[in-house]
Amino acid sequence: MPKRVVVIGGGAAGMMAAGQAAAGGANVILLDKMKRLGSKIAISGKGRCNLTNAGDISSFISYYPGNGKFLYAALKEFDNEALIRFFKKYGVDTKVERGGRVFPIADDSEVIITALKKFLTQNGVEIRLNQTVTDIIVEEGKTKGVHLAGNDEIVLADVVIVAAGGASYPGTGSTGDGFTMAVKTGHKVIKPLPALVPLKTAEHWPKALQGLTLKNVSVSLWVDGKKQGDEFGEMLFTHFGVSGPIILTLSRMASKALDQKQRVDLKLNLKPALTPEQMDLRLQRDFAKYSNKQFANALDDLLPQSFIPVMVDLSGIAPEKVVNKITKEERKKLCRLFQDLPMKITATLGMATAIVTCGGVDVKQINPTTMESRRVKGLFFAGEVIDIDGVTGGYNLQAAFATGYKAGNAAVKYL
Repeated sequence: MPKRVVVIGGGAAGMMAAGQAAAGGANVILLDKMKRLGSKIAISGKGRCNLTNAGDISSFISYYPGNGKFLYAALKEFDNEALIRFFKKYGVDTKVERGGRVFPIADDSEVIITALKKFLTQNGVEIRLNQTVTDIIVEEGKTKGVHLAGNDEIVLADVVIVAAGGASYPGTGSTGDGFTMAVKTGHKVIKPLPALVPLKTAEHWPKALQGLTLKNVSVSLWVDGKKQGDEFGEMLFTHFGVSGPIILTLSRMASKALDQKQRVDLKLNLKPALTPEQMDLRLQRDFAKYSNKQFANALDDLLPQSFIPVMVDLSGIAPEKVVNKITKEERKKLCRLFQDLPMKITATLGMATAIVTCGGVDVKQINPTTMESRRVKGLFFAGEVIDIDGVTGGYNLQAAFATGYKAGNAAVKYL
């Protein structure tokens, strides 16, 4: 009888690992606590599933602020082109959108889940849903199987692959179970924190702009008064603060700093293409154009309509003040607001809305060429349970698929 592999978690990493191990000849059981496979895939990319990025694979590592170098071997073995070919084989055609983002042409994450299910069934994977693993059985430094909740059933196995996800979007089943299992088996877990997550502001004015998207702006992040990073692109105002692509990218640093009780500030540059001198000249031109108008009616060429009353209020200049009466000092202050608009960050929106988890099983305790634990023989990790995380754009799913592929292949060789 073929040796048995148990995979914990039916997400991107788990399904890929299970299918690969089965394709290699192993007897594979895939266990998932949810009533369906791929719960997190279903909501990724707003239900469209941004499965990878079409960029040059040699640049991929730079898009993983969380231990990107750990992924070298996995991405070399199963890169973005290999992933696209894999889904093509199972009937999914893809397209490339802005920023190299790769989506199924169907614009529906369900086609990705269906393809993965086909991969599993064609290779004979036994799928067991509504199954919660409570413990991994380890004897003499080697895996022997898993305990299931409820009837205390034991499933014997020669290899266990933990692909239980992180702690983000807990409604999809990612409730940190994998971290608990890792700690119980003697592994160090780097504190899980929300990443790619919206941010709450102390200021109330962003609420007045709820729903407004700004494009081609830049935002810098400051921790205890020191600049830690900046991003250019698109952002969104919400009822609690700020979100959108560039905010999500900066949120990882914000999350870590807030956890350390450090002060976090954002500075918004509404006109990043202009130098401060050019910004002042631009304002002078607009003020000359609207010299006899009230200040509140003189910013139409510079700001979206909904932003004007907010900027007027923040400037401290009376809205009814005639433009030709505005002083140089008032204009200079307005200039600074356009290019250095401060927001204090009080919190992230938390794990419930985080796209990915920052933190997880310490990569130093995992062999990057196999995904096997350096502490327990026959125990492998894949996906978000590992302390790896990337920016938006398909990088996190690519990492999940690549580490799952690596673990599934290595599990067969281990047997």
